[in-house]
Formats: sequence, C-alpha cells, structure tokens
Amino acid sequence: MQDHDQVQKPIYFVNKVLQGPEERYQAIEKAALAVVFTTRTLRHYFHNFAVIVMTDLPIRKVLQKPDIAGRMVRWSVELSEFDIHYVPRGPIKGQVYADFMVELMSGGPHPNPSGFRWILSVDGSSNQQGSGSGAEYEVLIAGMLLPQELGAQNLLVKSDSLLVIEQVTGIYQAKDPQLAAYLKYAMLLKEAFIEFELVHVPGE
Repeated sequence: MQDHDQVQKPIYFVNKVLQGPEERYQAIEKAALAVVFTTRTLRHYFHNFAVIVMTDLPIRKVLQKPDIAGRMVRWSVELSEFDIHYVPRGPIKGQVYADFMVELMSGGPHPNPSGFRWILSVDGSSNQQGSGSGAEYEVLIAGMLLPQELGAQNLLVKSDSLLVIEQVTGIYQAKDPQLAAYLKYAMLLKEAFIEFELVHVPGE
C-alpha cells in the first residue's frame, strides 16, 4: 500500500502458493519467504522506494542473526540490497480491501471469467522525478503487470503521457538510455496480451 493524504491505498496484490518443502517451513520462514517473493515480483518498487513491511514476526532480527544458515542466509543477502524497514503490524486501514482481494483470488486460478472487465487506476502523481525521467514509464509498467498476472488477454491503457504513447506506439524513438530501457521492458510486457491499445487522455 501507499499513503496518500494519510489514507492507505492498495496498489498491488501478490499471491503465492506454498509448494513441497515450503509447506513445512516454520512461521518465521514463511514470512521471510513472503518478503523475498514480493521483492522478486515487485523489484521496480523495491529498487526505487523505501518499503515498510508491517508484521508482528521478528523477521529482521532472525535474518540478522550471525548463526543462521541455509536458505535464510541466502534470503538475508538477497534482501540486503533493498531499503526495507520492519514495523509492528497493528491495525491496517486497508484490511477490508486486502480481505476482499484474498477472497477474490482464492476462487481459483482463473478469477477473470470471459466478458469480465477490470478497471485499474494507477496514480503516479506522488512520483517527483518529473516528466521524461522514467516516472511515466514506471506508472505504465505498474499498470501492465497486475492485469498480466491476473490472466487478462486484452488491455486498454489510457495515459496522459504523450511521450510514452508516442514511444510505445513507435512514432518516436527513445534516445535516452534510461527511457530506452523502460521502453524495452514495456514492449516485452505488451507481448503478453492478445490485444493492447494505448490511448492519450488529457491530464485533468
């Protein structure tokens, strides 16, 4: 979740089914695995922002123990590259929404029946990097990842960034190396959809 004007808003949902030996992990190991899996799934968030993990389990203390071994050592090293802060869970304002998503996703591997539409709003207004710096691409990529994981086949994206639209549609090339990297990733995600349409809408 992100905080907007002291209101917590969900921005992404990650789901993983424990398999094989993972089912026998201790609670603290399952919690650490959840953090590791989330960093792998949402690397663009963890690389660009400080992240707060809300949990009542002592994940940080366990990972910092000098005598840990095996997979916990690997996870500790893997997580060390990110700016992660662990705080007590306490009440979560967005828990109702989280419960809804859990109920929705537990309905089976195909939560998006034929003819059903998802409307996803991705807000990039809090990103202070500025126009042309990759912020617009980060918003686009975030808006493409969730529908892809939900199994969507057709995606209509409405964006107020004319720069992104003209580069993704091939009207203009991305000469800046950073933008070129973002464009390459967006084009790769685009291939996951049978139909993909990107249209411009006014910022207001």
